[in-house]
Amino acid sequence: MELKLIDAQGQPGATVTASDALFARDFNEALVHQVVVAYQANARAGNRKQKDREEVHHSTKKPFRQKGTGRARAGMTSSPLWRGGGRIFPNTPEENFSQKLNRKMYRAGLAAILPQLAREGRLMVIDDFTIEAPKTRLLRKSSRPWVWSRCCS
Repeated sequence: MELKLIDAQGQPGATVTASDALFARDFNEALVHQVVVAYQANARAGNRKQKDREEVHHSTKKPFRQKGTGRARAGMTSSPLWRGGGRIFPNTPEENFSQKLNRKMYRAGLAAILPQLAREGRLMVIDDFTIEAPKTRLLRKSSRPWVWSRCCS
């Protein structure tokens, strides 16, 4: 496969021959979707919290007597059956969202992304790319605005 080589001004110049072992693969959309979903799920932080019946601020007094009212018996207003009561199975910050992905599946998914990007013309090979430090600010202020507009917009 031939990839375009982009010079310092952002103009396509020569071409570079890429390995067919890597760039002749088919695009497996289901596998790439699974890799992306697992990547995002593993980056997720468990930070949501709901209150259960002991954490809801209610009185523990019995709301009405046990018999003779015609209503269902009730022990306290923090019960999940009552409005404003706690949740039965609340979400906790300790919840684990991680997904296991086999090593071969992960590598095959990433190897399927590169040839698809090359076929769509979204993969660039840039010769002589230098910045002073690995900072996004310096990349945006560089003398090559075409780099930022093509990769990050």
